[in-house]
Amino acid sequence: MNTAMNTAMHTIMGMGTITDMFQYDFMNNAFAAAGIVAVVSGAVGYFLVMRAQAFAGHALSHIGFAGATGAGLIGIAPLWGLIGFSLAAGLAMGLMSERISNRDVAIGVVLALALGFGLLFLHYYTAFASQATALLFGNVLAVDRGTIALLAGLGAITLAALAAIMRPLIFASLQPELAEAKGVPLRFVGTAFLAVVALAVSECAQVVGVLLVFALMVGPPAAAQRLTSGLWSGLALSALFALAAAWLGLTIAFYSDWPVSFCIALLSAFGYFACLAMPGPRPRGEVEFVPD
Repeated sequence: MNTAMNTAMHTIMGMGTITDMFQYDFMNNAFAAAGIVAVVSGAVGYFLVMRAQAFAGHALSHIGFAGATGAGLIGIAPLWGLIGFSLAAGLAMGLMSERISNRDVAIGVVLALALGFGLLFLHYYTAFASQATALLFGNVLAVDRGTIALLAGLGAITLAALAAIMRPLIFASLQPELAEAKGVPLRFVGTAFLAVVALAVSECAQVVGVLLVFALMVGPPAAAQRLTSGLWSGLALSALFALAAAWLGLTIAFYSDWPVSFCIALLSAFGYFACLAMPGPRPRGEVEFVPD
């Protein structure tokens, strides 16, 4: 009897300890922002991985950094500079070619140039250095309610745009030659998708920073695609993995005092490697996406 009572007391105390973090407004805000960004990142990242455009997505985040630092230099909110530069770069990449994955060299050159501009802007506005660090590595604990509302609006626009192009995007991703023969505008679909990716990257950077965008936009989707070849089940699993990494990362960071972005990146990598060790539906690189 006493053993059972002690076990129950320890369980109640443990639950109380876990819920302690929700007594703080900044943690509630962080969970809300991370939840919104994780779902959007998981959904968009699923197609990013499917299309083998992870490097393009990573480049967009770094290019957005130059926009954010430039916005700070002229007194505009960094988020708007991040969105503006990322969108412009995404549209430019999409217009370069239907096969954006074949333009890694050009993307790499533009990426280096954008980072150089970011450093130049910081050189002339050193007071922005602390905000630049937050942009590079994320600072979700500083998110306020206004930013949450903005992220929710951007998230809704991003998911709506993704839904609007989803059918031709899937066709163009899996069978580009046949899609082109059927009249699917590959350049338009690719450009529209990279614009969607740019919005998702801008949101993701608010949580994990531009340097760790892969933690939410590549790790969880790649893990999901290792476990299922179904489209809808894969999308759901990708969003769930991203959400778990974000929320568990916040929880670990709160009780360990480790950086939030590190915890999220660690969980994302652990989840991917764990799924990589499991027998998937098909060998890596040969996943066939089928409707559920």
